[in-house]
Amino acid sequence: MRSKRYKNLESKVDKTKIYDIDEAFKILKNLASAKFDEAVEVHVKLGIDASKADQAIRGMVSLPHGAGKTKRIAVFAESAKGEEAKKAGADIVGGEDLIAKIKQTGKIEFDIAVATPDMMKKLAPIAKILGPKGLMPSPKTETVTMDIAKVVGELKKGKAEFRSDDSGNAHISIGKISFDPAKLRENFIEFLNTLKNTRPATTKGEFIKGVAISTTMGPALKVNPRA
Repeated sequence: MRSKRYKNLESKVDKTKIYDIDEAFKILKNLASAKFDEAVEVHVKLGIDASKADQAIRGMVSLPHGAGKTKRIAVFAESAKGEEAKKAGADIVGGEDLIAKIKQTGKIEFDIAVATPDMMKKLAPIAKILGPKGLMPSPKTETVTMDIAKVVGELKKGKAEFRSDDSGNAHISIGKISFDPAKLRENFIEFLNTLKNTRPATTKGEFIKGVAISTTMGPALKVNPRA
């Protein structure tokens, strides 16, 4: 059931119209009514077969202006690489001790996990805990790396992950409603350009079938992906 507030906002949106992205951001700002700084989300309908593993989409994008939220980063590394992670600003750093703690408690206290290649086999005991939450480090998202300082630094600056869901759609937050529209536009363009580069070779026809944007608590507006 939608709230009265939501229905009122929804009545101000033309569901049949495909908005120019700049107009859409202006409308979103006028519609934002929550008591907090809502996120601006992009939702993309992809021309993929979500039932086929080789068409699953997963990647990272460096948003020029960040997403307005600081991610908690855990790094699975030991010795010198563990120290490198701490100096780079990782929130949680550990090796087998951290793995054992997660296995015992099942608690996840981070938003992104990064690991050195040698730690990947050791993560097997907690793969069923991290996997369903999308937290397993992966070469596809550059979160399995020896260049710990660089990756942690990029993530802290706003590098964000995106992936396709079971319905063949991709979602990402590109900033906050308080952002200047020009910054939201640049983040939007960067995401779509990066997404296009992840197109699987086995897909046929149109890859990006539709794009919509919304705030955390507001209705979605269909937008022209060719900003």
